Amino acid sequence: MKNNAELQTDVQNAIKWEPLLHSAEIGVTAKDGIVSLTGVVDSYAKKVEAENAAKKVLGVKALVEKIEVKYPSHFTKTNVEIAEEVLTALKANWSVPKDKVTVKVENGWITLDGELQWNYQKDAAKNAVNYLMGVRGVTNNIKIKAETHDEIEKKTVEDAIARNWNVDDTDLSVSVTGTTVTLTGTVNSWYEKEEAGRIAWNTPGIWHLENDLVVDYEYALLS
Repeated sequence: MKNNAELQTDVQNAIKWEPLLHSAEIGVTAKDGIVSLTGVVDSYAKKVEAENAAKKVLGVKALVEKIEVKYPSHFTKTNVEIAEEVLTALKANWSVPKDKVTVKVENGWITLDGELQWNYQKDAAKNAVNYLMGVRGVTNNIKIKAETHDEIEKKTVEDAIARNWNVDDTDLSVSVTGTTVTLTGTVNSWYEKEEAGRIAWNTPGIWHLENDLVVDYEYALLS
């Protein structure tokens, strides 16, 4: 079992290991599995990378992210220029259906809206703009509205998760209500929680996912 100091060190090392990041930019504190990230970075991509690196560390149960994006004073890019680059990036991404996503940019903060059939398309839309210069943050308001009206079968979702060796489904439960899939139970890491959610989102006919899985590192040691 990791104590607070050990978890803090592990997260610091994970961030340091990422080529895009400088560990001095990111402050890390840890308490009872809750990790807080603070600091100032010069791109939104670094903010995303720091968060992803921390989430993959075993023992992290929750993440509080307070990293601020500040570009150099000489850097200037208007909201219109950023919006044009966002639209170009979305158009270039084959996973994002054309003319299905609307974009709003305010003070470098991007808001994505629209309706798509699959969650991977929603994720692809956000990932397409993460690395654009001038971006200070992204709000992904895209809704999932599947065209198929097939009834979601609980066992189909359970079998899909069970097939993935990255997820220990020993204490994982699936419930289905209409077009909503809910995951409950305990998993060993944040990565497993997100992976289980990703798999569930691939279910034909799903509109909503409630990922209520609890990350418990101690559970991993006991199981």
